[in-house]
Amino acid sequence: MAQELGHPDFETRGHRNHVSWDPAGVCVLISPWNAPLMLATWKVAPALAAGNTVVLKPSEWSPLTASLLADIAAEAGLPDGVLNVVQGIGEEAGAALVAHAGVRRISFTGSVPTAKVIARAAAANLTPLSLELGGKSPFLVFADADLDLAVANAVEQYDNAGQVCLSGTRLYVEESVRDEFVRRFLDRAGQLKQGDPRDEATDIGPSIHPDHVSRVDGFVQRAKQAGAKVLLGGGPNTDLGGLYYRPTLFTDVDPHSEIATEEVFGPVLVLHTFRDEDEVVAAANDSAFGLAAMLFTGDPERAGRVAARLVAGTVWANCFFVRDLRAPFGGARQSGIGREGGTWSFDFYCEVKNSVFAPVGWRS
Repeated sequence: MAQELGHPDFETRGHRNHVSWDPAGVCVLISPWNAPLMLATWKVAPALAAGNTVVLKPSEWSPLTASLLADIAAEAGLPDGVLNVVQGIGEEAGAALVAHAGVRRISFTGSVPTAKVIARAAAANLTPLSLELGGKSPFLVFADADLDLAVANAVEQYDNAGQVCLSGTRLYVEESVRDEFVRRFLDRAGQLKQGDPRDEATDIGPSIHPDHVSRVDGFVQRAKQAGAKVLLGGGPNTDLGGLYYRPTLFTDVDPHSEIATEEVFGPVLVLHTFRDEDEVVAAANDSAFGLAAMLFTGDPERAGRVAARLVAGTVWANCFFVRDLRAPFGGARQSGIGREGGTWSFDFYCEVKNSVFAPVGWRS
């Protein structure tokens, strides 16, 4: 795609305009722990393809794959100094990198509070930022949907122990099919197997860290105290040790409560009902976030109409996580700034330049 990037020359009063994408320079890429290799490559590949040098700073909770990626790149013949990996905690290594005056681009995937700290540091040097942040994505199920398909995708929101920023953790189900949806959901979710992720029979593996399990459980216990009803799970899976949290589903939830509005980043979903399209679109958009949205309906016209109204960087209709690296990826509102993927990556990782050439022999 980088080799195909271009814009036709165009004429202005006899002068030729030529658009080019020039390398920006040193790019600092800060990747998260929840899909460490995949999300690092989403940043590293376009940054290198644009002709830049890269400093990759992985999360201190998932350092290994970044170092392995650097080793593989070196073995493949990438020149020394082109791809660099800096290990360390964010408050020290990360802070030094994003504040450095020699950095020309910063790409960060992670939490909103950390993004604000990075943005303040980058502001001193006016370093351009690309931020892919948290989400509290809505998952809409209309009465005319294929319920088996909707349920299968809803249960899939527990994937990776819920440690997925895109997850549709706010389930909105049309009232007339609510009971049947819940029945099928509980039946399917009850068959999920937690355990060692190296076992092919495992559906849900562990959380990343004991501190993260405590954070997730804090959300759940406060929701219980606030009166939310637990339909599934509701606590750690102590049979498997300290890193496993049971898939959890809440109902009777205040739509403006913490559990319904804040990103838990664990296997915790909340269930709401709705009566009509306008009501559910308004509820889905009533969020500080705007990373993704999912909708399930048997009406193609409704799918297009609702998708156009939802505030989200990505909308999936009757599917989930169909991701093409040629497509733009990012979030609205507090879910991020900018887009990466496809040509949008090169708009960020390059300095887009227009050169204007006078006709040969032209004199003023």
